[in-house]
Amino acid sequence: MASGDTRNTTAVPGERQAGRGGLSDHTRNRLAAQLRAMYDTVAQQPVPDRFAELIAKLDGGDRKKA
Repeated sequence: MASGDTRNTTAVPGERQAGRGGLSDHTRNRLAAQLRAMYDTVAQQPVPDRFAELIAKLDGGDRKKA
């Protein structure tokens, strides 16, 4: 390791070490949980009326032919 390298090299028992530039299992699991929590709140929001109308038009074949 180079003298200016500040990477954390402390091993956590039972944790796979990250490859060059990769993330450890612990870090990937924490990121996944946080992203899942954020996405769940977005997915629970109601669809705006404007979007629902556009989807209904597309489903109904109301698209104008070019």
